[in-house]
Amino acid sequence: MTDVALPVSEPLPLSHDELAALDAWWRACNYLAAGMIYLLDNPLLREPLAPQHIKERLLGHWGSDPGMTMLYVHLNRLIKKYDLDVIFVAGPGHGAPAVLAPAYLEGTYSEIYPDKSEDIEGLRRFFRQFSFPGGIGSHATPETPGSIHEGGELGYSLSHAHGAAFDNPDLIVAAVVGDGEAETGPLAASWHSNKFINPIRDGAVLPILHLNGYKIANPTILARISHEELDHLFRGYGWTPHFVEGDDPETVHRALAATLERCIADIKAIQREARTSGVATRARWPMIVLRTPKGWTGPHVLDGHAIEGSWRAHQVPIGDVVRNPAHLAQLEAWLRSYRPEELFDADGRLRADLRALAPQGRRRMSANPVTNGGLLRRELRLPDFRDYAVPVEHPGHSRADTTRPLGALLRDVMRANPTNFRVFGPDETASNRLDAIYEVSGKTWMAQMIPQDADGGFLSVDGRVMEILSEHTLEGWLEGYLLTGRHGFFATYEAFAHVIDSMFNQHAKWLDISRREVPWRAPVSALNILLSSTVWRQDHNGFSHQDPGFLDVVTNKSSAVTRIFLPPDANCLLVVADECLRSSDRINVIVADKQSHLQYLSMDEAIRHCAKGIGIWSWAGNDDQGSEPDQPDVVMASCGDVPTLEALAATEILRREFPNLRVRFVNVVDLFCLAPPEEHPSGLSDADFDSLFTPDKPVIFNFHGYPWLIHKLIYRRSNQSRVHVRGYKEQGSINTPLELAIINQVDRYNLVIDVIDRVPQLRSAAAYVKERMKNEIIDQTQYAHRHGIDRPEVRDWLWPA
Repeated sequence: MTDVALPVSEPLPLSHDELAALDAWWRACNYLAAGMIYLLDNPLLREPLAPQHIKERLLGHWGSDPGMTMLYVHLNRLIKKYDLDVIFVAGPGHGAPAVLAPAYLEGTYSEIYPDKSEDIEGLRRFFRQFSFPGGIGSHATPETPGSIHEGGELGYSLSHAHGAAFDNPDLIVAAVVGDGEAETGPLAASWHSNKFINPIRDGAVLPILHLNGYKIANPTILARISHEELDHLFRGYGWTPHFVEGDDPETVHRALAATLERCIADIKAIQREARTSGVATRARWPMIVLRTPKGWTGPHVLDGHAIEGSWRAHQVPIGDVVRNPAHLAQLEAWLRSYRPEELFDADGRLRADLRALAPQGRRRMSANPVTNGGLLRRELRLPDFRDYAVPVEHPGHSRADTTRPLGALLRDVMRANPTNFRVFGPDETASNRLDAIYEVSGKTWMAQMIPQDADGGFLSVDGRVMEILSEHTLEGWLEGYLLTGRHGFFATYEAFAHVIDSMFNQHAKWLDISRREVPWRAPVSALNILLSSTVWRQDHNGFSHQDPGFLDVVTNKSSAVTRIFLPPDANCLLVVADECLRSSDRINVIVADKQSHLQYLSMDEAIRHCAKGIGIWSWAGNDDQGSEPDQPDVVMASCGDVPTLEALAATEILRREFPNLRVRFVNVVDLFCLAPPEEHPSGLSDADFDSLFTPDKPVIFNFHGYPWLIHKLIYRRSNQSRVHVRGYKEQGSINTPLELAIINQVDRYNLVIDVIDRVPQLRSAAAYVKERMKNEIIDQTQYAHRHGIDRPEVRDWLWPA
């Protein structure tokens, strides 16, 4: 951990030569940013601009680029002056030109992509690839050096930035927040991240709210409120705001240089005080409000309409260039206003004196290894998960809180990895039975504490359990933490995982592109999500908390990066968790309820079962008994803890009522085993699928989630009509566990009826059993409504010894 002593007096003003050099570097950035949008050829305007030099399809976003490139240039000045460790997070959507241009000028881009060399031909290729088929998108995608934040979906720049700063004591994350982005709910919540930064062990985030006045077609809210109101807003959030405002480049250069120097000095002073005294308190960290015109330095007017300072500068300021000579001439005048002939040498490379302004090597923000976190990633030191096993002498004969052993495992993972592992959850760590973690680490809390907090509150300035009632912020923190080389675990209520649907989507796409198309990005730790407080145990929360549909979202993403596990008991959960914590470049979703459940498999059995991902529970079925070939009359399948319980209870009824009925019991842990191997690496071959489920016998599949998801996964398997899936059907209220199962028809009685209806030899012969099952459904429902609880024989049901 370093501590650079920075001045606390007023910084010296920029000299004339410093100002000229900074402005030249900034002009070069802006020229490149505009060139990416427009130029197919003639990259340095060494000849008059002609229609054939212009891209036919003009795509990209110009409006926020000049302000962001100015910030980048000035941050480079301070990195070099003070040998700082800084990364740049570009929050404004489609702001990639403002990150790509400096990455090219610093030389990083050419090092990673040698065909985009620092010469005229390389620059031509650099321009051509932007928003062009076979090239790169207009966001700071994984292909962009120095990026951990794509910025295409707005709202997460500040949470990603804080995730990067946690446990990175020397790092400063400059997080540019777009003023349109600042209107989103996730961004609004993430301003509170400053209450979770510990100045002793964490780095710092320097938020820079870039106000340029407009979104794609409307004003932005924060750009239309007064200076005083903005000041009060951010002081109320706990920041110390500094304002830089103007449209004259020289004035803004000078003000921004002084303000950034003051902010960096304040950050270092806060850290030095905390690290010297050993006392961590919540700091009033600095932040900047930078107000510059939309599309600054671009065309002022086009066809009588204002461009600079208007919403019309947001995307492509001058359109119809190829076929409109007046527009072509105006574009050429705009591009030449940056005077590229003064900036690049005869070979097309940035002038040597300007190249010298940028930091070198790993100090370049585009080459900082923190932004390629897999390079810094260390494998977790993991305890042996077998040490946390729940004893199981007979299957289905004992109970345990399924997630409690996982909490003990995570406790010891945190103990062994105190600086690169954190657990995230929205106020639910204890609720999800993971509270053993508090034996090692409290909940990070830099805000006020009162005496009542000492009584089981587990708040601690040194804590690494991250709790805030904002799933967006938690997910953003975790993604930033993982993408910068660390490890984490996120536990949340199943129904509210949908809050992060789109964040999950973006992260899955990032991982998929990184694996397939960006070989220079090293693998990062898996994003591990535990869904607990599940749909089938919402006795008090009711219908609003019953939604297993996050699994459907996960199955829509690339099979290369997604896994879904539904362990039926605690030992299987431990096995699965160990695999997930060891994995990289994946998103692992685990579904496990926190309540007390029957336990089925010993640890050795759980290891074998989870290794296969799917298997026959021979102790539950009877199709391998006797002298006949192993051919069942029906296959009872289950996936998920409560569906497994009900499927087993149904199987017990079937074996009692129909001793000659041959039942095979199959349990699924790895949901993607059901898919063909061509569609998912976990998928079973058709031969193995038919071996388990037979090619033609009826299958009653009891599933945790929405039933159509199973049909989606097995749609290519043989003889689809024989597979009957039960699952959640949007039926629920304040129900007992069995009543909720009954109204969604995943209960034992409805499953027995399903078998009777689908096994030919049972249909009419089993009429009396079917009637008894219908009566049980009525009686059990009535009992629940009278007593508010399920009958003892249901609550205390065990698998027969």
